[in-house]
Amino acid sequence: MSRILVVGATGMIGSHLAADLVARGDDVTVMSRRGPSDRDPGAVAGLPRLIADYTDPDASPRDLEGFDGVVFAAGNDIRHVPAEDEGEEFWERMQSGGVPRFAARAKAAGVARLVQIGSYYHQLHPEWAERIPYVAARRDADDRTRALSDGSFAAMTVNPPSIVGADERALRRYARMIAWTRGELAEPALSAPPGGTNYMSVRSLSQAVLGALDRGAPGAAYLVGDENLSYTEYFQMLAEAAGSAAVIEERDEEHPFQPDRFIVQGRGAVISFEPDAAEQALLGYERHDVARALAEIVAAADRTR
Repeated sequence: MSRILVVGATGMIGSHLAADLVARGDDVTVMSRRGPSDRDPGAVAGLPRLIADYTDPDASPRDLEGFDGVVFAAGNDIRHVPAEDEGEEFWERMQSGGVPRFAARAKAAGVARLVQIGSYYHQLHPEWAERIPYVAARRDADDRTRALSDGSFAAMTVNPPSIVGADERALRRYARMIAWTRGELAEPALSAPPGGTNYMSVRSLSQAVLGALDRGAPGAAYLVGDENLSYTEYFQMLAEAAGSAAVIEERDEEHPFQPDRFIVQGRGAVISFEPDAAEQALLGYERHDVARALAEIVAAADRTR
């Protein structure tokens, strides 16, 4: 049994990771900026909690002593900040500077292994970092954290695509989308914007992260993923999971469920890739899991109606 600290365990990805770590017998502690509340996912209820802010530059490494490993699932992405609040200072604090500073404290505390959950954009298209501040911040957080690896500290990054999963809070958004596919909402039209990306279930991502924590090579960046889908195909899969006979059409216009600001590559562009088979085997994650994940989300949303 290992002592593992999950940073960001009150989020959708972090809570799933915490539950999987507990299920396999690890001693899990949650790190968050606030104390327990009824807003927390059920998976982390009752787990020991370290109340701290990873972006605090004055935090002491002593807070992290005694942990064998850290899973970092807290880095903000473009969906978590209003456009007017984006800027160099924000991304430095939350990504490019804040994450490696936290990793350095973990190293100083004697933590042996750290896995950061990053994002796929910069690993697939490093040139985007020259024009998109968010991608540059993800790249820098990734590179600077992994550069801390040495004989006593192994830092790795798992860079996933768009993740399919839901906690209690995310179910509200999915419930609206499910109602939409079933014709229960008059607007928007049953359509999707052009373009697409790679999708991966949160279960598959959790498997990959645990594999990296156990077997990942120090300093490695793992590009993980599952299914390449157009946005039309993805919305259609959700409709089918919801038991709807709706046909989703492609329309070249902004969509409230897939806003242009969240399409980093630009509306109409496609991000498509196949993960490395050897790395998939090393990390031990399943593929072809998106449809199952959507069916699980629909069932959970229906139970809350």
